[in-house]
Amino acid sequence: GKCPEDGWDESTIELFLHELAIMDSNNFLGNCGVGEREGRVASGLVARRHYRLIHGIGRSGDISAVQPKAAGSSLLNKLTNSVVLDIIKLAGVRTVTNCFVVPMATGMSLTLCFLTLRHKRPKAKYIIWPRIDQKSCFKSMITAGFEPVVIENVLEGDELRTDIEAVDAKIKALGAENILCVHSTTSCFAPRVPDRLEELAVICANYDIPHIVNNAYGVQSSKCMHLIQQGARVGRIDAFVQSLDKNFMVPVGGAIIAGFNESFIQEISKMYPGRASASPSLDVLITLLSLGASGYKQLLKERKEMFSYLSSELKKLADNHNERLLDTPHNPISLAMSLKNLDENNDAAVTQLGSMLFTRQVSGARVVPCGSVQTVNNYTFKGFMSHANDYPCAYLNAASAIGIKKQDVDVFLKRLDKCLKTSRKEAKKEKSVNEISNSNKGTEQLED
Repeated sequence: GKCPEDGWDESTIELFLHELAIMDSNNFLGNCGVGEREGRVASGLVARRHYRLIHGIGRSGDISAVQPKAAGSSLLNKLTNSVVLDIIKLAGVRTVTNCFVVPMATGMSLTLCFLTLRHKRPKAKYIIWPRIDQKSCFKSMITAGFEPVVIENVLEGDELRTDIEAVDAKIKALGAENILCVHSTTSCFAPRVPDRLEELAVICANYDIPHIVNNAYGVQSSKCMHLIQQGARVGRIDAFVQSLDKNFMVPVGGAIIAGFNESFIQEISKMYPGRASASPSLDVLITLLSLGASGYKQLLKERKEMFSYLSSELKKLADNHNERLLDTPHNPISLAMSLKNLDENNDAAVTQLGSMLFTRQVSGARVVPCGSVQTVNNYTFKGFMSHANDYPCAYLNAASAIGIKKQDVDVFLKRLDKCLKTSRKEAKKEKSVNEISNSNKGTEQLED
């Protein structure tokens, strides 16, 4: 039930999967199926794509239950959850007791957690949420039928940090019994940094309020995992949710819900209605068997090294363009570089830089202008994407996520350098045109 230390080769993994598949009834020789769900697949290509593991996972009443007609798929599910639990411990949350892979991305997985808590706290209608400008985690609360109570962040230097006093005051104002949970975040775009999880966990323990952590891409960060471990040690964390694709380099479509109370995590799994696709479980099991524990640890080490490299090189580039790398030491994955010069010259120049990078095949870099307003589910956010109403400057984000290579960093910096030079030239040209235009207007007025 643990991740092998050394990865398996592909032929061994395929042999193992075929062995699991022949334990499912749809693959029995002479099988006679007379039900509505018999694992029939019209296309051989589709059957091969799924290694003939067609029945999915779980039963109609519980995603973690064993299916008698699908012993192989059920074993696959149990093994995947066990191997993933081992990796979460290896990544830093050593006292985690239970987890399961769910075939939904992070947002819907958070919704499932909130819906499970509804039965425990029927009077509750509010969720305390330190602001992070990312739509899916906000929508997860709305979809579950709760009212998010947005706690604005505090600016400390360049960093946006959790306002612990505001959280405490809001709980007192609303009444603890009316609050479903505190919904905190670890991994996030700089200059926002991970929430003060230890302080929030203590508040939750003191007021007897559940605490759900959005750990979207935090498994790859020892700092994020340490925050969760410490939060559970000194206070209360009921569940933490992380994405499969961001942390394990598999296709989008799955997440891991984990926690420190085995019975509560089982309650969440039982809340999931019906059976579920086995694809996310299959993808992550194949990946972890291929990497082994040592391979995954090596990826974590390389990611950390690339973060240091990206940070030092982006700082040099920022200095060359009279900008600066924002000082965000509490964010272990994402970096931000100011774009003050572009913003001062031309309002549109900042967003144009984002377009220029995208057309030059730079993906993942976010350009954040000042003062943009966005409405999400009838809630209006001022300064959307910057996690604050009035962040002091426009900036650009870049992240060192698992799997990033030195070549990615070098190519990104080279293209960013060119784009910044082009943007500055265009901004100067436009400024000159405007000055000439204003001068001509002044001359015409004098003549009049």
